[in-house]
Amino acid sequence: MSLVTLSTKKPCYPVLSYSIQKNEHIITTRNVDIILSIKLLKKHINYQFNLLTCISGVDLLSNDYRFSVVYDLLSLTFNSRIRVKTYTNEVTPINSIVSVFKNANWWEREIWDMFGIYFNYHPDLRRILTDYGFEGYPLRKDFPLTGYVEVRYDSVKKRIIVEPLELSQEFRLFQYDTPW
Repeated sequence: MSLVTLSTKKPCYPVLSYSIQKNEHIITTRNVDIILSIKLLKKHINYQFNLLTCISGVDLLSNDYRFSVVYDLLSLTFNSRIRVKTYTNEVTPINSIVSVFKNANWWEREIWDMFGIYFNYHPDLRRILTDYGFEGYPLRKDFPLTGYVEVRYDSVKKRIIVEPLELSQEFRLFQYDTPW
């Protein structure tokens, strides 16, 4: 694949870093250049990454750019894969790539629902895995393990009850060195 050749020279795509780890090509790009990068990797005759296999969100809680969005592309012509990474924070949106790959629609909706990463120009950005009244984003590292509300069925009232969660004790960090 000529990606290595182009990366050693002046690259023709907007790239911050390029690396190969365990025989896997990884490109890091700015979030404003994501559409250009993905479109170039899809349309360029030397790359032909015509299949988007996955989009993933990653929460990097301690970093300045808290979230990473990772796009995995496959070239059937050259039998190779590439991973494109971009970083953002809680308030900076990422441009949607639905105009380039139609199958990005549900993956971007899932990332919005689970992490709260907003995608500009997405045709239908709404919750896909959680309920419409759900508060918070469950895959963020600062989301409480118990959640915010309790949902249960009340057999007397014959309906589902949603009420704020009340814990009988504060969270404790248990040390297994001693039983007390």
